[in-house]
Amino acid sequence: MRAARTRPVSLLLATALVTSALTGCTLMDLARDCEGTAARVEELAALRVLDSRPDEATVARGFEEVDAGCWSDSGEVTVYAERTYACPGTRAGVAAHYRTAAQQDGWSPDPDAAPGDLIFVKKTMNLRITFLTAELLAEGGHGSRPDLSTGAGYSITVDSYA
Repeated sequence: MRAARTRPVSLLLATALVTSALTGCTLMDLARDCEGTAARVEELAALRVLDSRPDEATVARGFEEVDAGCWSDSGEVTVYAERTYACPGTRAGVAAHYRTAAQQDGWSPDPDAAPGDLIFVKKTMNLRITFLTAELLAEGGHGSRPDLSTGAGYSITVDSYA
């Protein structure tokens, strides 16, 4: 009976070692998490660019608070803060607003961004404007939201590696 218990444990350990060798992850990388990132999360959530919005934009119903937190994936720890707005205006109007607001706040267009993407960088942070569609809302579990999938509903996200 002892051999039967040892074999699954040996198999599990061998799998973990092979996985770490193939992915480049060490056990220490796998153990990293969001511990100690609360101050950085609060710092991102307080960035004034998150509260900047075109005059006609309003905070979307159900998104009254800044969504901020941390997530860890494959040893990479990322902190983020996000606001979501409903805007009856055009995407072009929203884009023009954020190009100006980002520049005034010290953000620069991301040189690696695809043409037309609204992605900016500042020090170690990234700022991204994402226009919402019915598909994106469904993926996020928000169902049908005409206030966000028509006009220029969008989210503004700042993230940074911890």
